[in-house]
Amino acid sequence: MRRAQLVSPFGVGAMSVLVDSSSVITAGLDHWFPRNNADLALEDFRVNDWRLEARLKVQEFRLPPDYRKGSPEDHRNEKLSVPALRFPCYSFCVYCKRLKKVPLSFQEAVRCDEPTCVGKRRLGPKMSQVPFVAICKKGHIDDFPFKDWVHRSKNSGCNGVLRLFSTGGGGLEGQVVRCGYDAKNMRDERKGCGASRSLQGITTGGKKDESGEESTYLTQQLAGRTDPHLCTGARPWLHEERGPCDQPVQGALRASGNVYFPFVESSIFLPQKVGAVSGALRDLLNRADVAPVMSMLFTMRGKDATVADIRLTTRGAGELFDQFSDYELFAAYQDRFGIGAAEEDGDEDQSGDLDIWRYPEFKLLRETPQDDELRASDPGVAAAIAAHVDRVRSVTVLRETRVLRGFTRGRDGELKIAEGKAMLRRRPLPPDKDWLPAYVVKGEGIYFELDRGRLATWEARGDVQARAALIANQYGQVITDRGGSPRDISPRMIMLHTFAHLLINELVFTCGYSSASLRERLYISRDGGRDMSGLLIYTAAGDSEGTMGGLVRMSRPDRLQPVFASALSDAHWCSTDPVCMDAGERGQGPDSCNLAACHGCALLPETSCEEFNRFLDRGLVIGTFDNPSLGFFSDLT
Repeated sequence: MRRAQLVSPFGVGAMSVLVDSSSVITAGLDHWFPRNNADLALEDFRVNDWRLEARLKVQEFRLPPDYRKGSPEDHRNEKLSVPALRFPCYSFCVYCKRLKKVPLSFQEAVRCDEPTCVGKRRLGPKMSQVPFVAICKKGHIDDFPFKDWVHRSKNSGCNGVLRLFSTGGGGLEGQVVRCGYDAKNMRDERKGCGASRSLQGITTGGKKDESGEESTYLTQQLAGRTDPHLCTGARPWLHEERGPCDQPVQGALRASGNVYFPFVESSIFLPQKVGAVSGALRDLLNRADVAPVMSMLFTMRGKDATVADIRLTTRGAGELFDQFSDYELFAAYQDRFGIGAAEEDGDEDQSGDLDIWRYPEFKLLRETPQDDELRASDPGVAAAIAAHVDRVRSVTVLRETRVLRGFTRGRDGELKIAEGKAMLRRRPLPPDKDWLPAYVVKGEGIYFELDRGRLATWEARGDVQARAALIANQYGQVITDRGGSPRDISPRMIMLHTFAHLLINELVFTCGYSSASLRERLYISRDGGRDMSGLLIYTAAGDSEGTMGGLVRMSRPDRLQPVFASALSDAHWCSTDPVCMDAGERGQGPDSCNLAACHGCALLPETSCEEFNRFLDRGLVIGTFDNPSLGFFSDLT
């Protein structure tokens, strides 16, 4: 497993399948870096981004540990690994269908000990883990309650042998749990009570109980509506089998998409003073013998540290710092710890203020910064698209930090920063020692910004607002039912988001990138003080695809204009039209929050999209069959 995958999609609390077919769940952060390891050198893993550290209220970020064999001369960080626990704990025998539960920490192959299976063999056949789990919307996950389900009771006194049979029917109705049956599907009173029950309906959610509160089929029907079965509060990734929770529980397939929704916070690194600090000095400050003493200086002196203090602190590194001026050294200190940034309210949760968070990036990207961590130039705008596009920037260097700050299950709702961080470890750390797993990649990209005057005129049209309201109203109803906070789903947001998808799909064919190697970053807001209508398409990939210059080359006017034209031309007709355009007006896709957008025209891999492939509509880009002039780019096609 690559280190980046331990941030997403296989981070803390996620299930994955090993090469021996065992299903495991990634353990919490408490044991990623053992404190009793004398050879542990954390400086090899520390990552810093002053904006993101302030937003998430942590001291630092750490790369997931990589496995190193070590050498006789160097034992630093030798044989580190990310711990995992077996989950689900239930396994079943493919021959006799018997269910058997083992502890989370069980490390051997689970063998069936049924006499009919063992026979004359020394060991019974290897059992397979069940595909069913139970989840709740607070992020808890537990083994499916087979015993309670088949006996229709939370406190059944029967300890009979449970078996999981497949009756041949399609879907979950063909999966039946039975107590007291043998391998031939015959009743055996010596081994149980004979209860039997199908698994049909266990994954159904969104039901209402008698009080009108949200519930699930599993909660209502496991033991009856008068005695609902609620979540056990289990957190197996932290080796906790029970905990406080009052939420309804829902059955799920362990490989289904709703079992794990990671919340990954990403940041493009912005230097405090553009061009003031070289990449060589930043690398020097991250050295194993420099980073700890610089952190100690910041802890003791904070923003009051002087150049003399910094010189004295770095004296142990010899003459390495002599080549840098006092100005650059002090700027590097400020840059490293975010000194001089706007102060934020430390008690306010900032998980939903995306506009405020993105605005500094927007202001810097639309210029031409020249820094070793962020460099952009102005290639100009082709005359054919100049009426629609105000500026284009060729971003040759950017650094992105991606941090796992929590996860949810069941659906991708809202998650406050404090609640998400509490899911990642058993015991919270004080802010001055807290950290989160992260991954840093360098890449390149194209940034462009729409003409504000033309955009304002287009957004003021009644037909445009009515079209966008179809998505906004549907999402408003969905988020109200879930108890979330409303969002501004504006025409510019839907249009620019859809156009980003169309451009990425075109660049995949034009430049030869893989479909998941390009990503979007939206800068959209109608707030008067933070009016934004920008888009960054970039290649923040961990390999050579992100730095070969293929995407930057496409920002030249003579290359970008044909990409625009081709993307808009392809958007006129989807391979599923007229169904996609006509039927889409009633809503399609996740939460029915798309109009004319499907896998044949506008959808991307979910790792490339910021909105889980929601809020898309080709009609606001190029127009509809009934109203061809509706789209912002209709006159370009």
